Amino acid sequence: MPKVLIADKLAPAAVEIFHNRGLETETAVGLSKDELIAKIPEFDGLVVRSACKPDADVIAAADNLKVIGRAGIGVDNIDIKAATSKGVVVMNTPFGNAVTTAEHAIAMMFAAARQIPAANAGTQAGDWPKKAFMGTELSYKTLGMIGCGNIGARVAERAKGLQMKVLAYDPFLTEERAIELGVEKAEDLDAMLARADAITLHTPLTEQTRNILSADALAKTKKGVIIVNCARGGLVDEAAVAELLTSGHIAAAAFDVFAEEPAKDNVLFGAPNFIATPHLGAATTEAQENVALQVAEQMSDYLLTGAVTNALNMPSITADEAPRLKPFAMLAEKLGMFAGQISDYGFEEVVIEYEGEVSELNRKPLTAAALAGLLRASRGDVNMVSAPAILQDTGVKLAESKTDDSPVYDSLIRIKVLTKRTENDPNPGWRSLAGTLIAGQPRIVEVKGMALEGDFSPTVLYVNNLDQPGFIGSLGVLLGKEDINIATFHLGRTDAGGEAIALIGIDTEPTVDLIKQLKALPHVRYAKVLSF
Repeated sequence: MPKVLIADKLAPAAVEIFHNRGLETETAVGLSKDELIAKIPEFDGLVVRSACKPDADVIAAADNLKVIGRAGIGVDNIDIKAATSKGVVVMNTPFGNAVTTAEHAIAMMFAAARQIPAANAGTQAGDWPKKAFMGTELSYKTLGMIGCGNIGARVAERAKGLQMKVLAYDPFLTEERAIELGVEKAEDLDAMLARADAITLHTPLTEQTRNILSADALAKTKKGVIIVNCARGGLVDEAAVAELLTSGHIAAAAFDVFAEEPAKDNVLFGAPNFIATPHLGAATTEAQENVALQVAEQMSDYLLTGAVTNALNMPSITADEAPRLKPFAMLAEKLGMFAGQISDYGFEEVVIEYEGEVSELNRKPLTAAALAGLLRASRGDVNMVSAPAILQDTGVKLAESKTDDSPVYDSLIRIKVLTKRTENDPNPGWRSLAGTLIAGQPRIVEVKGMALEGDFSPTVLYVNNLDQPGFIGSLGVLLGKEDINIATFHLGRTDAGGEAIALIGIDTEPTVDLIKQLKALPHVRYAKVLSF
């Protein structure tokens, strides 16, 4: 039974989901890093919010961990690169608190435009400061948005309801999506900064977005601009904002997030017309419940069925897709294992071809499975999560193609690898393998362009030879002397007397000496023991 560690506070209804799905849970909130490292090895899943921080050290100790679920959007507290290298899926819940965070951004914009917190404080102090506050209307003004994803789109909808013009800067926003939302797409950040009366941020913190509103960028804004950040600390130069608030260039600013949290002391605190809240963007009853329920369902689906939802480091697989993809993923992985084991000196390019019905399926997880098998021969513990990242880091080229029809089979997966050209490899070049499902089981049906039909036995003796009389007899004699039983025997060839291959499923691993004798036989070009 999979075990899940709940390391941050989670709604009871979410814990109940785990139990109803048959998973075992343990709740341990407030663990120190050392305590988490000591506890994590026994768990298959880890649930966090923002307090628990599974960094590289924690993930390195997580021997059985398969998935980390973040109940919320931001994953700054999770070392995704370390998780990917370890083969751990990282999931978040990007939709559960989108409405709540969007509403908070709009509320902060209103509060900044009318200086509601300061007016409230003065009024309750008995000052009745009516003449001290002169606000500005938001209607018919231009809202500049940095980021127009799930939350940004909801902010745009609400801003349009206020009769604001919305100008969105987001490199990933398509023209079609912009038209659908009724926003204008800004082609570059400077163009948006120069036109916006108010600016809100709705982007994750990455190396590309860190300090995106730098001192230089803020200097390009209109005098009297309002800045609202309910996204992530570190997106805005806080010291520059404080200076521009003091000078009056920025009329008001409202921040829910800070570069260092909890923000007990900050350069912005005490600046004129500055409003702060303590990271409340997702702090509503509805949002907290929603993200907790979603992460429990997503993690349960993955641990029990292999379905992948809202993963940041692995292709998504729906619960409906998972059963259909599973046998094809097994086939792709075994083909990859075959190709990896016969690429003795590495490879520099990989091509994966999908033919027939399989070409219409979700191919990304199948490609990931093929790469996992391919890399396992040389890298050891590799899985569908880590394989694509590892391949990318090595600089190996990857290409993928699909064809609706397959000449012989309903579905076919073909893997081609271009082996490295080294002094040690006498036969560098392309290695090509293809397989299909027969009665739901993986079968290899092509090697080096030669047709055959064989299974993936646990131990296979692969021989590439010239098709000459006496070869099979000599092979049988060698195996018989070693008392090695043949379980399956599959042959393929180009033509009589031409190149041939043999796939022999055997019950016992042959000795190194036997392989030497086999390679010494006339007409044998290559021989290797493969494991599946």
